[in-house]
Amino acid sequence: MRPAGAASELAAPVTSMQALDQYLPLGDIRLRYRDEGTGAAVVFVHGWTLDLDTWNPQSAELSRSMRVVRIDRRGFGLSSGRPSLADDVSDLQALLGHLQIDRATLVGMSQGARVALTFALRFPERVASLVLDGPPNYSSDSKSGADEDLPLACYRELARKSGVDAFRRVWRSHPFVQLQSAEPETRELLARVLGRYPGLDLLDAPSTPEMPIDLKSLATLRLPVLVINGQFDSRSRRRAGDQLYRALPLAVRALIADAGHLANLDNPRAYNEVIRAFVQRQSLIAA
Repeated sequence: MRPAGAASELAAPVTSMQALDQYLPLGDIRLRYRDEGTGAAVVFVHGWTLDLDTWNPQSAELSRSMRVVRIDRRGFGLSSGRPSLADDVSDLQALLGHLQIDRATLVGMSQGARVALTFALRFPERVASLVLDGPPNYSSDSKSGADEDLPLACYRELARKSGVDAFRRVWRSHPFVQLQSAEPETRELLARVLGRYPGLDLLDAPSTPEMPIDLKSLATLRLPVLVINGQFDSRSRRRAGDQLYRALPLAVRALIADAGHLANLDNPRAYNEVIRAFVQRQSLIAA
């Protein structure tokens, strides 16, 4: 069944969707973003190889009752610059300042969860609440920031030897981008997003690992946190979600039924309802 409120934006012509694009200049780069709706601000941060269009089903529904902001991270989608997790944090701070948003709920997906969590640890006064969707592992044996689910060295070698298109063909078979949903519009959306991934972080010389997160520091984060995984997300990601739930003092846990790693696309109805209920609950508590 097609999720109510999602199909219209998923099926909308690309040109009409691009009319919503805005750009934030930061030095010699530009960051693409969209800012839709009014109410409590919720900022969505996408995962690796993705971009802000990944959140189309969320914007279509949630912007009816809240302010939905989405960004192409530096070097992804239509944003320029070299990908950098460290710069993502400062870019997020710049975007909030530009949009005059004092505090927002941050929704970070997969690699984007690392960005959102690091931002919250550094600037807790700017974060009303936090949603970590399919987060990577932060255990003591992953202090380097490496991701056990992604063989980046192999992907980097493939992209350099055979081109980014060759990487994309291999990447499309990875469990992280396998959809449970059979909706044609959803599959077309994901194909379009993956086809736009420029691969700059694979073609450039690898940087030193960025932003390791000390699990002990999580106990100091006194913010409401929602930790999400899809029911069929990888075992390691569901384990990482459980780990964060235990480590964060004010965390709640949710599994999205009939969904894999891209739970927001597989089951947008359930995903949107979980986000909406969490944000509304925090707004009532704050009031």
